[in-house]
Amino acid sequence: MTPLLEAKSVTRVFKRGAFGRGFLIALEDFSLTIKGEKPTITAIVGESGSGKTTLANILAGLLPCTKGQVLYEGKNLKQMSGTEWHRFRREVQVIFQDPFEVYNPFYKVDHALTTPIDKFHLAESKRQRTELIGQALEAVGLRTEETLGRFPHELSGGQRQRVMVARALLTRPRLIIADEPVSMVDASMRATILESLRHLELERGISIIYITHDLATAYQISQNIVVLYSGSVAEAGDVRLVIQQPQHPYTVLLVASVARADPTRRWAVETEGSELASPANLLKGCKFSNRCPFVMQQCLERAPQLFRTDSRRATACYRYKDFPILPSSELETAFASGDVDMDA
Repeated sequence: MTPLLEAKSVTRVFKRGAFGRGFLIALEDFSLTIKGEKPTITAIVGESGSGKTTLANILAGLLPCTKGQVLYEGKNLKQMSGTEWHRFRREVQVIFQDPFEVYNPFYKVDHALTTPIDKFHLAESKRQRTELIGQALEAVGLRTEETLGRFPHELSGGQRQRVMVARALLTRPRLIIADEPVSMVDASMRATILESLRHLELERGISIIYITHDLATAYQISQNIVVLYSGSVAEAGDVRLVIQQPQHPYTVLLVASVARADPTRRWAVETEGSELASPANLLKGCKFSNRCPFVMQQCLERAPQLFRTDSRRATACYRYKDFPILPSSELETAFASGDVDMDA
């Protein structure tokens, strides 16, 4: 079956410095497949600067890739006709990190909800439009009488973000790309929004690409995870396997940095790596080599490929070079196929 969304060897390079003579590799040879027959939640995690938002914009068709291609149901985004692009924009929705920046402060929040209905001709009458908005708001735990008719600044951060989730729901999407959707809200609202996202996957059959720096929330709602470091995949696979038993030194560092309710636990201190001082994306070999406590000579000479260390996991580290190589184009074969159990 043709995948729903597929990124093939995607690379994005930004020019920088005087006269654009320098460059920054934000994403390098990244591949990902989201299948269409069964909805899933796939987390993309990494620290700031790892390429997460660049990836989100490329997958959503908002930013072109320097190399590679993005396909939606087998069709290259760059080659889509006007009709095909209109359908893609309806079926692939994006939830951005800062909900306040999405709103026009001169319009009431109603405008953010009526716009997609009018643009995609989702309602034949004002009454039907009102019903659709009410159903979408109810699906994310909001009441119309407490939400509509207000300006963005009159709503809390959590309410504004949930309105954005409701907005995405209106078009009946097949895929939602959620870029740090809970980073701007407090802990109480975070759980509500995450539960709304999980409800979309379970009850409405919507696949979600959940982009975050928060391993705890990725662990909570995702089936699979891709760990990005400086634009490259460090480790990927079943979310529980990767987080509970991390293999790549960078994943180990991320997991160790997660705050836990343990007064006796000391804050993790990053282990000193090699003496290399080059920026990660300018290194000839492994991008993590200047921070890695296990760096070897071959790490400095050539970037490692993904090694399939388990049926549900792949790791880009030479410590696992005796395992079979997994082409990046086949990364999804290392993903879990079952549903995540949130109570586990």
